[in-house]
Amino acid sequence: MLENYLIIHKSILPEYYEKVLEVRHLMDSGKVREISQAVKQVGISRSTYYKYKDYIFAPSDISGSRKAVLSMMLDHTPGVLSALLTRISEAGASVVTISQSPPIRGMASVTITLDISDLSVSFSEMQERIHQTAGVESPKLLAVE
Repeated sequence: MLENYLIIHKSILPEYYEKVLEVRHLMDSGKVREISQAVKQVGISRSTYYKYKDYIFAPSDISGSRKAVLSMMLDHTPGVLSALLTRISEAGASVVTISQSPPIRGMASVTITLDISDLSVSFSEMQERIHQTAGVESPKLLAVE
């Protein structure tokens, strides 16, 4: 998983990167309930937050990772969820929680929390396998703990 990341001292990065983390902290802590309120409080635009929110993590968010939350869309076709779960299991991850919305226009939104402490492949490899699973679209990493 870490092969897709760089460690860069924040002093050389634009200030808004750290502000994206501040917005996430405000939302996660419950101090602020809406994104628009949080971005206003830290002084960045909503578009800046949404552009970078899935790509900026504090070191504590990824070092020693044990849990990951993924979101994706699944075709409402028999066997797609089963194939996805098989790919996850083959990579050595375990499902902690899974939430699936009712299908709308043949697609269902799925959010999965995984225990990734015993992966037999890199996290990036598991993500690639998930992405290649027939019927799985737009897999995104939402959080790592």
